[in-house]
Amino acid sequence: MALNISRGKVWKAQKCVIYGPEGIGKSTFAAQFPEPLFIDTEGSTNLMDVARLPRPSSWTMMLNMIREIKETPGVCKTLVIDTIDWAEQLCIAHLCAIYDKKGIEDFGYGKGYIYLKEEFGRLLNLLTDVTEVGINIVLTAHSQIRKFELPDECGSFDRYELKLGNKTGGQTSALVKEWADMVLFANYKQHVVEIEKKKKAQGGIRVMYTQHHPCWDAKNRHDLEPELKFDFAQIGYCIPNHIDGETPVQANKPESTIQQKPATEPSPTKTENAVSVDATVAETTKEAKTADNSSPPAAAPQQLKKESPAPKDPDLPKALSDLLQANNVTPGEIQDVVAFKGYYPQATPIKNYDPGFIDGVLIGAWDQVFAMIQDQRQNPF
Repeated sequence: MALNISRGKVWKAQKCVIYGPEGIGKSTFAAQFPEPLFIDTEGSTNLMDVARLPRPSSWTMMLNMIREIKETPGVCKTLVIDTIDWAEQLCIAHLCAIYDKKGIEDFGYGKGYIYLKEEFGRLLNLLTDVTEVGINIVLTAHSQIRKFELPDECGSFDRYELKLGNKTGGQTSALVKEWADMVLFANYKQHVVEIEKKKKAQGGIRVMYTQHHPCWDAKNRHDLEPELKFDFAQIGYCIPNHIDGETPVQANKPESTIQQKPATEPSPTKTENAVSVDATVAETTKEAKTADNSSPPAAAPQQLKKESPAPKDPDLPKALSDLLQANNVTPGEIQDVVAFKGYYPQATPIKNYDPGFIDGVLIGAWDQVFAMIQDQRQNPF
């Protein structure tokens, strides 16, 4: 077998994690990435002018959104999950519904946290597949302060960590940090002064830390300065701007420490047009480029929803209703496959199904249910 050896830097879509205290501006920072599309799990972008998908009401719904984005790469250049710790709560609810548990602790012997780690690993693998089609991934998260003790030292100290896997020994948090190309910790830079024998905090400018420190988790693969202003211009040159992943947003690395100003504004003919161009002009440019290269034309314009959604049924649980609407499935089709499998008579309204059956089967195993519905459409029972 011939060895395929390559050398030099390879520009690929980046996997970024941005975490910090609430209200510091993580969502606003993520919105500055090239053509971002938000999966807003907590409703934090309601007052922001950004592209977003409906707020996922279940773990299954969120995974289906990500799969559809993967299959429709032209829809965005950056996928933002805001926030990943709220998404973790959807994952926990999903696992509890599947295994008929009231809480993650009910599994016993830590098994629930093992299942959580495995399910989170599947999410990260799916997000990696999204980067392979040229879409950057940004995960935002809240921070928490936890006591930490070094194995070879006496005593413990406080440090900032991702607010993930609070009782799992940091298993999901460790997975996310290993997966990411950049882990950026945003915080307010403060210092304590003593005035008349009283200590007071001063300062409060926003900064981000890019390298590991005893007091926080951070890393990067781009030789960033340890401390930077919390400004996208400081890392913009590291982020591929095009679907092919070849061209970065900025050509040069800005000279930036926390005391220095960011690099001068780039030429509007390159950076500004690449990042903030009108959506209509950007779509026209993509189509023209495709025609010049004589490559197969893309579907115009690409949309996530290919069919008109089914109307919402107020009698159904929201998580199930959202899945039905997103996949254009009617309640009657659900009743047909449920009756075919022998769970309930066909005439039984879905609202009369056992809540555990709805959560654990219809929502928890939605992929299998939807596959049966598609088969039923082609080959009626």
